[in-house]
Amino acid sequence: MWEDERNKRGGRWLITLSKQQRRADLDRFWLETLLCLVGEAFDDHSDDVCVAVINVQTKGDEIAIWTTDHENKDAVVHIGHVYKKRLGVPQKVIIEYQSHADTATKSGSTTKNKFVV
Repeated sequence: MWEDERNKRGGRWLITLSKQQRRADLDRFWLETLLCLVGEAFDDHSDDVCVAVINVQTKGDEIAIWTTDHENKDAVVHIGHVYKKRLGVPQKVIIEYQSHADTATKSGSTTKNKFVV
């Protein structure tokens, strides 16, 4: 969780899937996410990735890659671009990056995005 020293200053790239996308994309996205982590797909920034998380819910699913430092813009943006490309997400679809600090202090149901790709 966020309390862990390695994650405390971090954030996450978040992919949100609707119920309709579950059949088409969830398994493929999760597999590709794991392959990215195991294969160190993020080049020199692979060490900046902490963990991958999947959250399957009735209302929709989420897959996230957590990073170590939300202030390391070069690493975070590089990871986001590589991740989006590896998932095969269309260019017009936006994926969001949120810092854990913003998520922990959010007011309401949404968190502001620190970066988008």
